[in-house]
Amino acid sequence: MLGCDSFSAYRKYMRDCDVLAQFCMARLIRDVKFLLTLPGREVQAYGQRLRDALHDLFAVIHRREKKTAAGFQRALEAAREQVMKAATTLVPDAKHARNLAKRFREHGEAYFRFITTPGMDPTNNLAEQAIRFVVIDRHITQGTRSEKGRRWRERIWMATCAQQGRAVLQFLLDSVQAHLRGTPPRSLLPSGP
Repeated sequence: MLGCDSFSAYRKYMRDCDVLAQFCMARLIRDVKFLLTLPGREVQAYGQRLRDALHDLFAVIHRREKKTAAGFQRALEAAREQVMKAATTLVPDAKHARNLAKRFREHGEAYFRFITTPGMDPTNNLAEQAIRFVVIDRHITQGTRSEKGRRWRERIWMATCAQQGRAVLQFLLDSVQAHLRGTPPRSLLPSGP
């Protein structure tokens, strides 16, 4: 499972690597709000229908505790169908609306995997937060000027250690010592030694 926005590189990755994705619902909501700012009554009406359908979907999710499991599942499926219908019917002939409708026709299920996959977040906020420090560092330092420098940076940024609550410097020290002893380095996998 891949939590991501709907950028075309992710869609290619989904296709080439047989990966299921959860497109970011927060990004979708921003896209829909953008439609509401565009000129043209048809585009704004399309955006409003989609916004209303998304509002209804999240209303169902927020009322989950008040329904039986079966009732919740039926309401959720009906709300999902309304979002799909709003996104793919009566689409105005405007670039942003056509693009959004096409994305729903081709990858609509990728917006709803969080519904059926336990632990799947409806947004890609965790992924964005995991790389935020890299983006900030790149802006502060102005990045690198060589391929060798880029390789060094990608290896030294230790987001994995931070996510696992490991000390980056200790991990680096252990890795260098393992290399000097000729032993395998410590794994970055959570279950590693």
